[in-house]
Amino acid sequence: MSASGITRRSFAAGSALLALGGAPRAQGFAGLDERADGFARVVPGRKFSFPADHGPHPEFRIEWWYVTANLRDAAGNAYGAQWTLFRQALQPGTALEGWATQQVWMAHAAVTRADTHRATETYARGGVGQAGVEAAPFRAWIDAWQMRALDGFDANTIAPLELTASTVEFSYTLKLSADRPLVLQGDAGFSRKSEREQASYYYSQPFFKVAGDLTIDEKPVAVTGLAWMDREWSSQPLAKDQSGWDWFALHFDGGEKLMLYRMRQTDEKHYASGNWISPDGKATPLATTEITMTPKATTEIAGRRIPTSWHVAIPRLNLAIDCTPLNPRSWMGTSFAYWEGPISFAGSHRGVGYLELTGY
Repeated sequence: MSASGITRRSFAAGSALLALGGAPRAQGFAGLDERADGFARVVPGRKFSFPADHGPHPEFRIEWWYVTANLRDAAGNAYGAQWTLFRQALQPGTALEGWATQQVWMAHAAVTRADTHRATETYARGGVGQAGVEAAPFRAWIDAWQMRALDGFDANTIAPLELTASTVEFSYTLKLSADRPLVLQGDAGFSRKSEREQASYYYSQPFFKVAGDLTIDEKPVAVTGLAWMDREWSSQPLAKDQSGWDWFALHFDGGEKLMLYRMRQTDEKHYASGNWISPDGKATPLATTEITMTPKATTEIAGRRIPTSWHVAIPRLNLAIDCTPLNPRSWMGTSFAYWEGPISFAGSHRGVGYLELTGY
């Protein structure tokens, strides 16, 4: 949740503070349970507007633009790619300009193959042109990494786009197209994260088709596949008794899509939510009581036991699937470490997707 993971789902707050020499004080993942006095609140009834809402919302504390892609080469070998840009306001109030700005940016990029997972992060101060997002023409960037609108861009599908990232170990240039409108998550874009006040504004583009090139260790390969974009903004998406989340974005062979997340609570009365999306884009929200998410196997990484294989059941949809990671060691060893990588699933349905696990 996108986290991307809220991240879908995310953690820009604590990570940005760490980058500036600070440290989060709260126990929840990356400080996302800290009080957000002075920042805008997420409330039901927002009317989304595009392209404006593709741009930043500096009155809220945290925000992210999150893309995950399930890819294959001509020989059928599977890959994953992640591109995430986070914005965080260090303090509330009128946005300042230049180096005085309270806006900090962070980005993650990763590629995954069955035998390797490569990830990196970078930071930037806002206000000086090093990073930012423009709603029209749409462009999100940090240094040379960017997600930008191509000719014929439609704000209602946020497509077509070009996605680029480059490091010493890997790079990719991917073109994303979509012919279905954006999907509002939760209650018309109001996405609850607990039974209390925690919530985000959340929409997705789960229908991206992808074509491009991916390079690992200077070995390029042409790839095609499916991608999912999550957009969220909030000021306090975690409660004090929530340590992190388990988030799925799934592409079904029949053309359906499924978004699920489980916010883990210390009393083990976890808060779950989901959205079943038909091939034509119609969304059916799923309640906590309808969703069963059960870890089936763990992987030991960095001294932690990470639940990397799962069983998911939703009786109303006659759905019961087992999810298996492409690479169980898809560990994002970033400032606030988490697991994120491509998965496949089988059982009552088949397909591919992405899994994000935070707070372990």
